[in-house]
Amino acid sequence: MPVLPCAAVEETLEFYRALGFEATYEQTKPYLYLALSWSGFEVHYGRAPQGHEPSREDGGCCLVMVDTVAPYHAAFTQGMRAAYGKVLATGRPRITRFRPGQTRFTLVDPSGNSLIFIQRDEPAELAYGGSKKLHGLAKALDNARIFREFKNDDRAAFRTVNSALRRHGPQASAVDRALALATLVELATALEEPDKIDEWIGELETIRLTDAERRRVESELRNVELLTGWLTPGPAASDDNTGDS
Repeated sequence: MPVLPCAAVEETLEFYRALGFEATYEQTKPYLYLALSWSGFEVHYGRAPQGHEPSREDGGCCLVMVDTVAPYHAAFTQGMRAAYGKVLATGRPRITRFRPGQTRFTLVDPSGNSLIFIQRDEPAELAYGGSKKLHGLAKALDNARIFREFKNDDRAAFRTVNSALRRHGPQASAVDRALALATLVELATALEEPDKIDEWIGELETIRLTDAERRRVESELRNVELLTGWLTPGPAASDDNTGDS
C-alpha cells in the first residue's frame, strides 16, 4: 500500500473519483492524509516534501499487479470521458494509451506520481533495445514496441522506425516494410503529426503481400482506428468489468 506525495488535494480527489475510486479517509489538518480505494487495492497520500515539483513527474510510483490490464484501462478511460468529456491523454493528470495485447499502462496523477498497472503474466525478462535474435528493420520494430509500450515514448519509437526504414528498407522483407509503414502511421496519429500519413499509406498499398502477411498489417492498421477513437472526445464507452487486483 503506497503512500505518495500529494501537492494538490482537491485535484487529486477529483481525478481519482472520476476514475471510480472511493475516498475512504480525508484529512488536511493537523497534517495531510488521504486514502483512496478501488477494485481491491488502495493508494494513500501524504504531504509533499519541500521542493517537490509535480511537473518533473518524479514524486513517486507504485506497481499494481492485475490478472488482465485491458478492462482496467477501459474502465478508467470511460470514467475520464464521463467526468471530463475526453480521455486525458496528454499533460497531467493523464493515462497512457493502450494497444491490444499490451501488458501494462500508466496513470499519472496531478502530483506527478505514476501508478503502473501490470499484467501478472507479463514476461519476467524483456528484451529492451530490441531482441538480439532480430536484425535490421525487424529489430527496429521490436525496439519501437519497447519504446511505445513500456517507456511511453512515442517520439523515440517514431524516430527508431523512421530511421531504420530509410537505412534497412531496401533490403528488408516486404512484410517488415509494410509493418514499418503501418507503425509510422499509428505513431504519427498518436503524435498528432499527420502530414505524411497519406504518403505512407500510398506506399503501403503498393507492397505485395501474402494473405497471412496482409492480415498482420491490417491488424496494425486497426490499432490506428482504435487510437483515433480513443483520442477523439465523445460519450462514455460501454461498461467493462474489471478483474480483481
